[in-house]
Amino acid sequence: MDFLKNHSGKILAFVIVSFLSYLGYNLYIAPVDGLNEKFIYLMKEYGYIILFAWSILEGEMGLIMGGLLCHAGDMNLIMAIFIAGLGGFVGDQIYFYIGRYNKSYVYTKFAGQRRKFALAHLLLKKYGWPIIFTQRYMYGMRTIIPISIGLTRYSGKMFAFINLISAWCWAAITIVPAYLFGEQILEVLSYAKQHWYFVLPFAFMFIGTVYYYFHKTTQKKDK
Repeated sequence: MDFLKNHSGKILAFVIVSFLSYLGYNLYIAPVDGLNEKFIYLMKEYGYIILFAWSILEGEMGLIMGGLLCHAGDMNLIMAIFIAGLGGFVGDQIYFYIGRYNKSYVYTKFAGQRRKFALAHLLLKKYGWPIIFTQRYMYGMRTIIPISIGLTRYSGKMFAFINLISAWCWAAITIVPAYLFGEQILEVLSYAKQHWYFVLPFAFMFIGTVYYYFHKTTQKKDK
């Protein structure tokens, strides 16, 4: 038990790398031609497993893919939401227990994130449990908040309960629109694939805008 507590971060990294290696191998040996076809085959063959793992990392793109597979009839909508929610729940529980049982690792690994940890503690103290419920939608704080709560004496059972409800809501809010508007999303993706030279400038403009916004925000905070 002490070994798990002291090496939780390394164990998590090992599990993630092993799983990605397994998926990469299956992608390589998939009995279809073309990278796109191989990826689609992998999603259909291991859809729920991939959705669960992707949700642990709280990647909305994986949930959108799940919604599209539900739209195509390759996955069940209720099951996809249930599994994605469990994945999001497990991810935050891991971060929470890293903070609770491996404080020395947190203080070393996140030494440059002290301001964010201080902000997370202030938010928890001021707003309480709603911060746990909404932290998935707070850019730049999604990992910090569950770890920072783990560093406090906050009830582990209460955190787990709120985290589970929040994770299922997050999964539903992301998957259901992709399921309902699957045809339109696929049409946009198909257009973008065929006319990438039109889409590329807008992508660069979007990335540049996001970078400029967060760069200016960081400058204001440093002043």
